Amino acid sequence: MSERLPKLPIMRNILLAILIVAAIGISWRVTEIDFVRLLVDLPKGEKIFKAFLTPDLVTREVTTTTIGIDFPIPCSSASPSPALASGPRLVPSVPCANVRDKFTLEGYELQANSEIIVRWVFPDGRQLAAIRTQTDSTGHFSVPVEARPIAASQGGIASKLQIEALTPFGTLMPSQALKDVMQAMFVTIFMALISTTAATLIAAPLSFLAASNITRRGPLGTAVYFGARSFFNLLRSYDPLVMATIFGFWLSFGPFPGVLALTVVTVASLGKLFSEAVENIDPGPIEALSATGANRIQTVVFAVIPQIVPDFVSYIIYHWDINVRISTIIGYVGGGGIGYFLSQSINGFKYQAAGTAIWMIVIVVWTMDFLSAEVRKRLT
Repeated sequence: MSERLPKLPIMRNILLAILIVAAIGISWRVTEIDFVRLLVDLPKGEKIFKAFLTPDLVTREVTTTTIGIDFPIPCSSASPSPALASGPRLVPSVPCANVRDKFTLEGYELQANSEIIVRWVFPDGRQLAAIRTQTDSTGHFSVPVEARPIAASQGGIASKLQIEALTPFGTLMPSQALKDVMQAMFVTIFMALISTTAATLIAAPLSFLAASNITRRGPLGTAVYFGARSFFNLLRSYDPLVMATIFGFWLSFGPFPGVLALTVVTVASLGKLFSEAVENIDPGPIEALSATGANRIQTVVFAVIPQIVPDFVSYIIYHWDINVRISTIIGYVGGGGIGYFLSQSINGFKYQAAGTAIWMIVIVVWTMDFLSAEVRKRLT
């Protein structure tokens, strides 16, 4: 019998290891991990990562030059523009095309190093941006274009192939993206500030009800204690994104629903931290005041509050730091601030503007983390 006992822990550990390996294997299949696809599709993300690493920080004033040519789709539907031999001009490899045909569009004698926006201008006046490119040092560009069905001629009138050449000049200045990011970041910081402040005003008094050394005395006190604890646990069970979505559908999307979502979540988190700080105080001062005949309120004011103020302030500052980060995610689902700007930039394929927002978030979060750590260090 004694020889079999040591084998039980070994068998248990082997069984546990098998269960862990099985769980990881199932997780691998369920999450569809595919590193081969990651490597194969790596070039697709190259452009995005380059844009993220080169944020849109500065700009210059630009002059805009617009050039257009008639381009019939199909060829029998209208007459093409006559070819020009000199001056700024567009030269397609074919004068017309059928639907889905591919051809090359070139530009000559344009301003050097200009951003080029190629678009279709339909007979009814609507426009569709198609391609962005850049002229070289000689003012030339060449891009492949597809004759889209939506650009087909209408009533004998051909759609136009049009470009806008944006040529920078003058001194450097903050870009519009940087200005928008700064404004959105201020919104995010103050969203976190107002939500943390409101949550503190709610959580601080409720935390005393959730502290066992303050309220858990007698049947009524015990009921109040468990009720307060259950309230905090209920609020903590909701993710900030869920709360932001609920308030967003309720009040429409913007900073206010984001603030409400942050406040609800922060009330639960701060309430739990505050109550634990109250429970961990030194009972000596409480016993001394109770021995002198002080009532419950006097005991809290003179024996509890002086001990918990440093911890409370530390938790408040720390949660403001946390809420700046959380409000970024809340903003991404429509809660306003820098997260909303980031969402709009990525959805609009403005990756350099998105990179500007990401770097601003990194800087602000790092700064907030450093400052809050310093303040907490001085309070302890």
